[in-house]
Amino acid sequence: MKGYKAFGKGMVCLGFQYAEGKTFEHKGEIVLCSAGFHFCKNPLDVLNHYPLIDSRGDLSEFAEVKALGETKTTGDKSVTNQLRIGAKLGLPEFIKAGYEAIWVKDTEIAEVNNEDKCQLDFFEDCSQSVTSREYAQLANSENNVQVAASGYGSQLASSGDDSRLATKGSNCYLASSGGYTQLATSGDYSRLAASGEDSRLTALGDNSRLAASGDNSKLMTTGNNVQLAASGYRSYLASSGNDSRLATSGEDSQLATSGEDSQLATSGDYSRLTASGDISRLAASGNNSQFATSGNNVSLWAQQSTGNHGRRQSSGSIGRRQPTVSIGRR
Repeated sequence: MKGYKAFGKGMVCLGFQYAEGKTFEHKGEIVLCSAGFHFCKNPLDVLNHYPLIDSRGDLSEFAEVKALGETKTTGDKSVTNQLRIGAKLGLPEFIKAGYEAIWVKDTEIAEVNNEDKCQLDFFEDCSQSVTSREYAQLANSENNVQVAASGYGSQLASSGDDSRLATKGSNCYLASSGGYTQLATSGDYSRLAASGEDSRLTALGDNSRLAASGDNSKLMTTGNNVQLAASGYRSYLASSGNDSRLATSGEDSQLATSGEDSQLATSGDYSRLTASGDISRLAASGNNSQFATSGNNVSLWAQQSTGNHGRRQSSGSIGRRQPTVSIGRR
């Protein structure tokens, strides 16, 4: 069984040292969350059990894995007694894997619809469809809908829970108001919006816009000149492209970018911001926020209104730093 696993810096998880290309074996009974080697089949599920950014401000590390022995699965988490660690994934590869997990699942289970400029209207649960033509449109109000479109200019919208919408063409629009929704696109100039809780939005193309208002949302992009915004509690935003804009207003959010000329901003408390690209700008107005940067010419703004427990960690040169209160720990 193929899957994905997250680690702390240096591929260490709960004190155990892993390594690329090696197989690890557990002696004895395997018990979920207790004994054995754990992983998730969907890469984005990994973030339900491991932070995007750890308490030191380091971006978590990820790898493809393969279960070779006995395996048990409950919910989105699996445990095995024999696990092979595959290739380590950088942030762009991890985000791409998240997109492919949604796209492949949708296209494998759906029925093919080859009509031009098709209008898809479903009013039953568990609706499934895929189209390869341009200007496809979907309107759905029920649960468990799975739709994939590879044409240009598709428009997909769902208000039910547990829906999955995926596109490969440019200039596509995906919108969902239900919870536990997954939206994915690989085309340029796409727009993704979700208002339900536990939503996942991934975009591989340039000039995309992603927005989520529900709690526990995950927004990830690899394209350049993208904008990500989340207002819910405990949101994860990650971008590996250049000239990205990431913003959150909810508490306990995590923002990470590896591209150059990026801007990260948060107003919620207990947030974590990390940037490895040059010419980045990080700003936090909430209390107990953490900054971590490794790029050059980085600007930091820490405008904490009542607390002084911010933390900054930087290995690159800092162009400007403008805190309005003292930084407690470094």
